[in-house]
Amino acid sequence: MTGLQHRYDFVLLFEVRDGNPNGDPDAGNLPRVDAVSGHGIVTDVSLKRKVRNFVGLVKNDEPPNRIYIREHGVLNDLHAEAYRATGHAELLDKGDKKRTGGDAVNQARVWMCEHFYDVRTFGAVMSTGVNCGQVRGPVQLTFGRSIEPITSLEHSITRMAVATREEADKQQGDNRTMGRKSTVPYGLYRSHGFVSAFLARQTGFGEDDLGLLWQALAGMFDHDRSAARGEMATRGLYVFEHESELGNAPAYALFDRLTVTRSGAADEVARAFDAFEVAFDGSPVEIGALIAVQPGVTLRRLA
Repeated sequence: MTGLQHRYDFVLLFEVRDGNPNGDPDAGNLPRVDAVSGHGIVTDVSLKRKVRNFVGLVKNDEPPNRIYIREHGVLNDLHAEAYRATGHAELLDKGDKKRTGGDAVNQARVWMCEHFYDVRTFGAVMSTGVNCGQVRGPVQLTFGRSIEPITSLEHSITRMAVATREEADKQQGDNRTMGRKSTVPYGLYRSHGFVSAFLARQTGFGEDDLGLLWQALAGMFDHDRSAARGEMATRGLYVFEHESELGNAPAYALFDRLTVTRSGAADEVARAFDAFEVAFDGSPVEIGALIAVQPGVTLRRLA
């Protein structure tokens, strides 16, 4: 696998229509919101979950693209698998598994990076019980934040069935039960991401992995449908590629030049993507376009 030779910074734009993009369990699963500004929030964990789901789907959860953090996963079982595969199964019988063998831990960490896409991409703390060390991932994402304040709506819903016979008897023939559903009528969210060539070298994250990341970010919402999330879609993936591994410009300076503004009157309610204009230095960027934005830095729109 070819290693990375460049630094990358990217902007991800995604939308939600009549759905809950990321519920807050501390607020009755209402859409996450900045309590001061009213802007909607989608956590980096939520976005990484969708990337993991996409990769697991298209790669069938097979090496070298298995998924470490997955539903119903047992992390210590995977750690033990790494010890057995690297010839250190005898250490699993020791009482203090977190402190056994530095070389064994290093070999297990390398094995985990080689076999699990999300470990070598996002990193992982793998010292829970059976110690496989820690990995700092080369790909990092910020929270997604809506361009404008969002409106969170709550809807009463009914279910034409009950769970138990006792409930049915209490209803006296009317089997309807009530529930609540929270949605955002429309929100356009922006998240920033970063890819470090230096950290990629440490985890083995290569060009093939990078291509799979772009593919996942562009298409992950199309394979993550549910009634709760409504209609979600990637509306823009803008990738800044630096000529060097260290980078040729600060990320914030590049991000500031990519603007998202209202295309109509500011007091109009946005209910679709066409209510916004996305531009770099004042000009729109077509999908597939490659722009030299300054010496050593290019911009390509991938979605």
